[in-house]
Amino acid sequence: MAQSHCINPPRNLAGKPFIHITNSPSVSPRSHITLLPNKNTRRKFHSMIISASSTVSGEPLKAPRAVEKLADGERKNEVMDDIKGSLSNCLSETHLDLTVPGLQSKTRGKVRDIYDGGDYLVLVTTDRQSAFDRVLASIPFKGQVLNETSLWWFAQTQHIVPNAVVSSPDRNVTIAKKCSVFPVEFVVRGYVTGSTDTSVWTVYQKGVRNYCGNPLPDGMVKNQKLPANILTPTTKAADHDVPITPEEIVQRGLMTQADYDEASRAALSLFEYGQQVALEHGLILVDTKYEFGKGSDGTVLLIDEVHTPDSSRYWIADSYKERFENALEPENIDKEFLRLWFKDHCNPYKDEVLPEAPEELVSELAWRYILLFETITKSKFEMPLAKEPIHDRISSNVLRALSSLS
Repeated sequence: MAQSHCINPPRNLAGKPFIHITNSPSVSPRSHITLLPNKNTRRKFHSMIISASSTVSGEPLKAPRAVEKLADGERKNEVMDDIKGSLSNCLSETHLDLTVPGLQSKTRGKVRDIYDGGDYLVLVTTDRQSAFDRVLASIPFKGQVLNETSLWWFAQTQHIVPNAVVSSPDRNVTIAKKCSVFPVEFVVRGYVTGSTDTSVWTVYQKGVRNYCGNPLPDGMVKNQKLPANILTPTTKAADHDVPITPEEIVQRGLMTQADYDEASRAALSLFEYGQQVALEHGLILVDTKYEFGKGSDGTVLLIDEVHTPDSSRYWIADSYKERFENALEPENIDKEFLRLWFKDHCNPYKDEVLPEAPEELVSELAWRYILLFETITKSKFEMPLAKEPIHDRISSNVLRALSSLS
C-alpha cells in the first residue's frame, strides 16, 4: 500500500496520499499543542444565531442553546465586517517549501496544500472553495474554520474510531504522521438530495433504484428522509467521483473485505453520532464523506476532514418539516447554495472558464462556515489578527513546530 500524502490530494485507483492519526486526548483546536437563485431571481439568504455556553474553546457563546433564524444580528454584523475586510486577503496558495527548511515537496489538493516533512506531513488548509471537482472561489477564513472544525470532531469521535493529530501549530495547519490510505471515499447519506452528478437525487431522477448496492424505493421526492442511512462509496477516476459497490471495492483490490467491513461500520457509526450531535444543536446532518487509512500496525484509522461544511451538508432542523411539506428547499448553512448558483450560471463540469462568484455569495458562505463552527462547538470563532501576514504566520509556526519534533 503506497505512502500517503494527505487531505484532498490528487487521487487515483492505485492509491493516494494521506495522514496517520493516532489516539490522543480531547483538546481544544485553538490550543496549538500536540494532540491528537434562480438565474433571474435573487436568492434570499437566511441567517441564524447560535447556541449555548461552551467549555470547548475560545470565548463561550451566551446565546440560548438553539439555532434561531435571524435576518440580521449583532454577531453576523460583527463577523461580516471582518469577512468583507478580508475578501482580498484570502489564503489561496501557500509556498512553505520555500520558507520552511526541511519541507521537501508540495502536493496541491483542491483545498489543502500538503508538504512532506520527512517523518511528518504538514497539511495547510487554504481558503480555496472546491465543488464540481474544481476550485470555484476563495472564501475568507474558510481554511481556519475547516481545520478547527475537523480537530474538534476528531477529538469527539475517538470512542468510535482511532484518530489524533501530531500537532496543530497554527489555525490553518495540522501536522500528522504518514500512513497509507484506501482509495475510497465513504459517503454516508440520510436524505434524497443533492445537485452533483453523484448525488442520490440526481441519480434517482434518472431512474436508478439501486445505488452502490442500496435499494431505493419508488415514489421518493427531493429532500425526503431515507428509510435508513445508506453508504454510497466512491472512488476517483480522471478527477471525478465514481460510485462503486462494496463488492467492486474488494474485487478490484482497493480494500480487503475485512478492512472494508471495519471502515464501513465506522463510517455509519460516525454518521449516526454526528446526526445526534447536530440535532442537539438544532441541525440536521444530511450527508457527509469519510476517508480512512491504515497505520503501520494495521489499524484502520479515520483521516481527512470530519463533518465540516466542505465534506457535509447541514440543514436547519426546526424548519425542515414545514419547508419539505411545502416543496421548499431546506434552510441550510453549507455550500449548496453556491453550487446551485454556479449550476444556474454555467456548466461547472464542462465550461473551461467559470464566472466569478459574486462577493455577496462569497461573504455569505464565509459567514455560514463560521456559523456552523460556532453552532457545533458552542464556542466563538477567533478572528486572526488583521495586520498579520497569513503566510508569514504559518511559516513561523510550522518551523517552530517541526523543530520541536526533530
